[in-house]
Amino acid sequence: MRLFLLLFLFPVAATTPQGGGAAPARLERWVRSALQSLQWDQLDRCLRLSALSEAECRRLSHLPLAAVAVYVSDPRTAAGNSDKVLAILPDSSVGMSSSKPRGSFSAGRMLNGGEGHHRLQQPFPGSTAHDAVLVLDPSPGENFGHPVVLFYVDLNVTKKRCSHLDGIYLGEECLTLALKGRCQNQLKRRQTGAERLMGNGHTRLRGGIITTGGGSRLLERVAGGLCEVHFLPLVVGVGDGSRTQRLRCVEHAEFAKCPQPLMMGSPSLPVSSCELNKNTRRCHQQPLATHLSCRLYQTCDHAVLISGGWQQQMTFQRHVHNLQQFYKMLQNNGFHKDHIKTFFAGSGQLPEDVEGVHSAMEKAAIRNHVSYVCRKQHCADTLVLYLNSPTRNDGTMLLWDANLNGIADLKERYSVNELLIDLAGCKATRVLLFVDQSYSGVLYKRLHGSQKHLNVVLIQSQTHNLQRSNQGWQDSSWSQIGSATCLLDHLGKGNDMSRLLEPWAGLLNVTLAGAPCNVTPPLTDGEMRREFQGCQNLPTALWHQKHRKSN
Repeated sequence: MRLFLLLFLFPVAATTPQGGGAAPARLERWVRSALQSLQWDQLDRCLRLSALSEAECRRLSHLPLAAVAVYVSDPRTAAGNSDKVLAILPDSSVGMSSSKPRGSFSAGRMLNGGEGHHRLQQPFPGSTAHDAVLVLDPSPGENFGHPVVLFYVDLNVTKKRCSHLDGIYLGEECLTLALKGRCQNQLKRRQTGAERLMGNGHTRLRGGIITTGGGSRLLERVAGGLCEVHFLPLVVGVGDGSRTQRLRCVEHAEFAKCPQPLMMGSPSLPVSSCELNKNTRRCHQQPLATHLSCRLYQTCDHAVLISGGWQQQMTFQRHVHNLQQFYKMLQNNGFHKDHIKTFFAGSGQLPEDVEGVHSAMEKAAIRNHVSYVCRKQHCADTLVLYLNSPTRNDGTMLLWDANLNGIADLKERYSVNELLIDLAGCKATRVLLFVDQSYSGVLYKRLHGSQKHLNVVLIQSQTHNLQRSNQGWQDSSWSQIGSATCLLDHLGKGNDMSRLLEPWAGLLNVTLAGAPCNVTPPLTDGEMRREFQGCQNLPTALWHQKHRKSN
């Protein structure tokens, strides 16, 4: 059963500033009403589309308020600013669209309302302004990339107008479904199939939204995930050229405890910007010297760790812990610190026990390094990639919002297709992808049928589903991979994992450093270090023989 994040927009009068104060009674009523609506829709969906009993459906659809984290936008931040706000999503170039636009609000015009250097360079056409934003997260602290359901609530909307918008009329406000931008055409193409799925003759498509008669079946409107939203939005005030995030989590006894985002310094400039900014701190860190990663007549084990985070509210302390644990595991398996490259968040700042850290904003550096290590003959024996970033439902990783516009631009996201291009025909003996993020099923399907990635193995965290979100790998066994651990035996525990890893059984019948499993007599620690772990010198004849074959 899916868990959804609910996003509502409603009048500022119903919100309160953060700081530990109790949420107003009105806010509680809105939250409870929204949660009840969600649970009824979940129950209805379960009863109609599954073979489960009513009792089981009721159990799965029940979600206590204490399990839900609540976010709400702050009131105006500066004198003279409009009360209206915009909600901007990273996985849509036009932010969010309502079921039917209420008016001709132009996000670009409103955000650029002020003159001077504060004007935005990239407006958000298609977005509309509302009064405030409320977010309910049923999975607080979970890796982002889980489905969301979004609503707008507007003041001074008549019941007739609300009905025309396919909204839910609640007296003073009208709730209308908000969709990810540019999904209407996809919905129209799926309309016939959706009608069959819903099994009634009253289903219709309005403004790109599937509705069923009365408009209460809200979850059906996302048409199997085409328009789902998966991330916290950037909520900015109309006319706010500084793009200050107005969304804050509400600490309240009735709600789930707010996830604690990682405290981090100001985002640094990418290395590529240093030539134009000689006095910035970022220039004190040496650029990634990828060309020094591979040495003549030597083959080594290499690793690349990518943990984007996208923005501070979606980056938690456990992401740092995950990187620390994985880094430590690699070192325990003989990986040299110079051959472990980590790309983390916007600042690239991690505790000192993790070395070689760079900002996740450096997409070009990430791709260049992965491609170089793959293309260079004999450079890598085992190449490990650890992926732990917010993920769209098409498998695309979000790195970091470098320009702070809330939208995942081309340089701020790493798609499955780009990753596969970088790994195609990789000359490493084996490439191991440890995927600790949502929607790994897209990557799994692409790899499963590819003739260009026969040595690439996808290893997913056992704590999550291939198609949905996950809470991280705290309970997984990756940190327990030792120098003598046979990967196939260790990772293939359980029928489901064994089945998923079956296509790569031959590649996994080794240790992480490539030593064969279950040899008699067992290899000594000295033999493991000398013959498999870290780096090994290749005989000149073997080097040139393989080099001629590759040419």
